[in-house]
Amino acid sequence: MNTLQIGFPKMGFREITTRFLLHNPNHHLPCSSSMVVSISSSGFSGKSTIVCGLRSGPRKSLWRSRVLSSEAIQAVHSLKLARNSDKLDEVFSNRLSRLLKEDLIATFTELQRQNELELSLKVFGFVRKEPWYKPDLSLYSDLIYMFGKNKLIETAEELFLEIQREGLKPNTRTYTEMIGAFIQVNMVEKAMGLYASMKESGCAPDKLTLTILIRNLEKAGEEELASAVKKDCEEYVENPEEFLIEVAKNYPKRRVIELV
Repeated sequence: MNTLQIGFPKMGFREITTRFLLHNPNHHLPCSSSMVVSISSSGFSGKSTIVCGLRSGPRKSLWRSRVLSSEAIQAVHSLKLARNSDKLDEVFSNRLSRLLKEDLIATFTELQRQNELELSLKVFGFVRKEPWYKPDLSLYSDLIYMFGKNKLIETAEELFLEIQREGLKPNTRTYTEMIGAFIQVNMVEKAMGLYASMKESGCAPDKLTLTILIRNLEKAGEEELASAVKKDCEEYVENPEEFLIEVAKNYPKRRVIELV
């Protein structure tokens, strides 16, 4: 398989946020696909939606799962109330600046879970300015997944490039989320180019990477490319024959797979 060159746009994190806001005026509207729980002043309220065919639920952050503290809940609520007002900077200065590291990360994670695109980007920008912050692949992967499932491919690409500016090397999950983002918008050539780059970098695809590619390539009628990925299973998967049987059983060709 020939390597395809991936041309990612070049801009810093501030430009990523600014460009996203300019081109996505309805960014704060929740996505209609996945289970979303919104926080109100009185507690949690559920909103039913469709769960991803390849995942049993929202992608879990690599940060340790924890119950939201009252401070984090109040921070999320305050950010959502102030999102379209001049009070947003005040919320960052007076509330978020007082949060412990764990509560700030929890606030960031909860906003992503609620599909709050703009607020997630802004809080991440705030996190990056904290003295304790160190570039973290899991945080970037969470954002790429969120923007990918919302089919905002330019922002996902820009975040992928920002990872390299931070001095990090993408890992299996980061590559997989970006490949999934390309698949979401039917950019098969870019997905396969990134898959080739992933292997060349020494980063091994996992079962999720391979499943996403095989099923969606078959769905797109790219049988030759799908066969090439299946051949790779011999190298990257233990018991490849059993794995491929399981993929065919759980994700038949007639099923439309959405990575949301």
